[in-house]
Amino acid sequence: MSHNHAHHEVKGRNLLFSIVLNIVITVAQVVGGILSGSLALISDALHNFSDVLTLIFSYIANVLSKKKASLNQTFGYKRAELIAAFVNSITLIIVAVYLIFEATHRFSNPQVIKSELVIWLSVLGIAVNGLSALMLKKDAEHNINMKSAYIHLFTDMMASVAVLIGGILMKYYQIYWIDSVLTFAIAIYLIYVGYDLLKQSTKMLMLFTPSNIDIKELVREVHKISGVNKLHHIHVWHLNDHELHLEAHLDCSEDIKMSEFNTLLSEIEEVLLQKFQINHINIQPEFQKLDSKDFIVQD
Repeated sequence: MSHNHAHHEVKGRNLLFSIVLNIVITVAQVVGGILSGSLALISDALHNFSDVLTLIFSYIANVLSKKKASLNQTFGYKRAELIAAFVNSITLIIVAVYLIFEATHRFSNPQVIKSELVIWLSVLGIAVNGLSALMLKKDAEHNINMKSAYIHLFTDMMASVAVLIGGILMKYYQIYWIDSVLTFAIAIYLIYVGYDLLKQSTKMLMLFTPSNIDIKELVREVHKISGVNKLHHIHVWHLNDHELHLEAHLDCSEDIKMSEFNTLLSEIEEVLLQKFQINHINIQPEFQKLDSKDFIVQD
């Protein structure tokens, strides 16, 4: 069994700081949206509130993922961050559907909006969400949980930009229906990014073969190693962002000693790590065993 778990260390304190910032901006936007009558501002606040819940959930998952394995949790809580990403992607889509409903209703009944308050609060939203997203950007490149939190914050920043544009148009051109149009546009974008994240996290939770792994190519590479007859009964999956697992049966070409198999296994581990970034390998050795030799065997 091979283990190579070196990976980027995610810092939870960036999440904590983002949580505090988003609580402040959420309260400010709710009050401002009520006082100004802006649906876009209230929708932005709603998204910010979902950000607060998302960030709290992501923080808890990040803390749990670092807990050590035990007899009762042999993998620890390493999949907690996948669950967080899955839930966070669903909340993105739910918020988007609600915004579409509200925007459609408001479009047929446009209301006069106090645009100056909308402008100033949207600027505040851009600053807060922009800073929060910037703090999580590096972690988001290495961790699906952080990516889900980052997407929430980044889309919120873009939503604030849209609200700012709408506020300016309302102030100088009295185009009040733009508030509903921008809300609708924000919602469509949320669905777009939320679906992509939902699909990615679902594949990991369902233990699907990673999209960057070609099982047939993997087998071809292993079969080039001297002493290998047939690699079969293969499973490849993500435990989390950092651990890519493979388990398989290996039919050896000769009836070798265990010490010789250790040498053969080391060669296989090196190939799988270097060419496929698989860092956790469990291979069952066999010699002329009467079982299925298909790549994929229905257990």
